[in-house]
Amino acid sequence: MQHDLTQGSITGRLLGMAAFIGMGLLFQTLYFLVDLYFVAGIGSSAIAGVGLAGNAFFLCMAASQMVGVGALSLIARAIGAKTFDQADGVYRQSMIIALGLAAITLVFGYLLAHAGLRLLAADEATARDGVAYLYGFLPALALMYPSNVLGSALRAAGVVRPTMLIQTGTVLLNAVLAPVLIAGWGTGHPLGVFGAGLASSIASALGFIGAVYVFGRSQTIIANPLKLPRPDFAVWKRIIGVGLPSAAEFLLMFITAGVVYGVIRHFGPEAPAGYGVGSRVMQAVFLPAMAVSFAVAPVAGQNFGAGRGDRVRRTVRDAAVLSTGMMLVLTALCHIRPDLMIGAFAHDPKVIEIGSTFLKIISLNFVATGLIFTASGTFQALGDTRPALFGSVSRLITFAGPAIWLSTQPWARLEHVWMLSAASVFVHMLIALFFLRRELAKKLAGLVPREAVPA
Repeated sequence: MQHDLTQGSITGRLLGMAAFIGMGLLFQTLYFLVDLYFVAGIGSSAIAGVGLAGNAFFLCMAASQMVGVGALSLIARAIGAKTFDQADGVYRQSMIIALGLAAITLVFGYLLAHAGLRLLAADEATARDGVAYLYGFLPALALMYPSNVLGSALRAAGVVRPTMLIQTGTVLLNAVLAPVLIAGWGTGHPLGVFGAGLASSIASALGFIGAVYVFGRSQTIIANPLKLPRPDFAVWKRIIGVGLPSAAEFLLMFITAGVVYGVIRHFGPEAPAGYGVGSRVMQAVFLPAMAVSFAVAPVAGQNFGAGRGDRVRRTVRDAAVLSTGMMLVLTALCHIRPDLMIGAFAHDPKVIEIGSTFLKIISLNFVATGLIFTASGTFQALGDTRPALFGSVSRLITFAGPAIWLSTQPWARLEHVWMLSAASVFVHMLIALFFLRRELAKKLAGLVPREAVPA
């Protein structure tokens, strides 16, 4: 059942939601880690290919964020304002957009996968394995859009447990299917990296069916989740207006990741493989801070819709404190034994060395990343995600150009690329905090609680 996030302890609300969101994010990330674990036995080119093809996830996540963030922001504020018909309308229009994007992803994914990956791959073997993985993984990427809309609507209503349980089930299913399809356990017909992507797609399809089933049983605001009305382009404009900057932000992350692969491929095939494993482990490490930031959006959003500016500010403050504490602990962990985390998903000593060095250096920006996540969740709650985009643009400026120049220098080492990336994140944090302070002052000025507004 949906929750009224305008009442009760803010820290309790954040921790309660973040616990389930974090578990869901963990199991979502495990899709990649399970694949990497079994693919590692095939060779370095397979690891690099899966990591390279996995960057398509960022591209699809950008489009998915456009719909999911817009839906979450508008639905949460509508629930806070008790305008439930508006929340229902936003959800249904978001689902129409999501299904359209799913169809586009499948068509253009299969048409362009080979040409796109050959541009970024260090060698033909890496490109071949990346294409094979992506061909199997594309259905999972397409299902990301409608699944994200379902999850965003539930999160806006303060419901996170069912989503976590569904994601847990899909990852367990993926873990069972991966050795069967990748290595041919029990069948004698190994499909290699294509099997890795196919396992994720099968699990995603069953997960989506489960999500649709539990959706109507988890809240009472939206019934019949797949019943779609005619397109309402005025509502589309509102959804995209809030979500588009977030989509552009993720697109810039995709471009930045592409720049990294383009820069480091000159250091040999072990470099993309080490970075691929290290970046996936880093994403898993980020999960606690991401979970808190994902909880910020619905908690602050409902309170903003209800006119509770004091609770919005306390939400931001408590989230920043929680995120910073978590990231400090994780930074220490990555400095003590990063090789243990990398070694779980790679067997080549050179790949482990490169991934461990990456994780140790990049962990210096974990606290800054946590604060960026908190600011991003707040921007979503306030209905203006453009400030988050400005920070991502700064990263492109401070990292991409210098990194390309660095790759042309004979004295450059991989460590220089990782240090440059960490420095660019710190600049991003300063910009995010500047806009966070400004947006809170502007949006909360004169905000009046709904209870105090005369009928």
